[in-house]
Amino acid sequence: MNPPASSVSSPRHYALIPAAGVGARMGTDIPKQYMNLAGKPMLHHALETFAAHPRIAHTYIVVSPEDGWIDELLTPALLQRASILRVGGPTRQDSVFNGLGAMEGHTDGRDWVLVHDAARPGLDAALIDRLLDALAEDSVGGLLALPVVDTLKRADDDSRSLETVPRAGLWAAQTPQMFRYALLRQALQQAREQGRLGAITDDASAIEMLGLRPRLVEGSPRNLKVTLAQDAALAEFFLKGLDA
Repeated sequence: MNPPASSVSSPRHYALIPAAGVGARMGTDIPKQYMNLAGKPMLHHALETFAAHPRIAHTYIVVSPEDGWIDELLTPALLQRASILRVGGPTRQDSVFNGLGAMEGHTDGRDWVLVHDAARPGLDAALIDRLLDALAEDSVGGLLALPVVDTLKRADDDSRSLETVPRAGLWAAQTPQMFRYALLRQALQQAREQGRLGAITDDASAIEMLGLRPRLVEGSPRNLKVTLAQDAALAEFFLKGLDA
């Protein structure tokens, strides 16, 4: 069920979860977002967090038109707070761009969109609140991220260290990444028209192409992205509350 567009006087917050990937690096028979993690499909964790959050007006999940798993994931209760958009594209950037297009008419340009990776199941309400509070009056928007603490090495083609890269000022990007609907759509549209959509590695990089500087809001190690098989064990560790 789609919500009505927000009023001009009160911008709302919408979550957008691109979930059209196949998760090839995980080596599983199903897309990784549907892989069982701590007793639930991975996507279900973030979806439940957004659906239960009182400051999130509605959540949109972007899947491929051929997706055969998403309908089993959404209970009648979740369908009151979330909608499926079967407009997923070949890349994450395409899925976000198509999802924003499908949301037109249900949001207005001043509304905030929180784009979140389906493979980050450790998101919790406190992190959402931290992001919303930090960006409430921001003119650009921003993202959760963590300052880099490890020593960084630049490698040659033979996997030998060429140099140590200074880590001062470096952050590792997380999601959600939160921007006004109109601004994010403009940024992705411009990147597509310029043939630079493939150069976008996250939503913030599209905003940066406009010459703007997204704000970095400190995230959490529990909000890690499950990319490889070993990441799943650590994510499950956090989800089961073993990090207390």
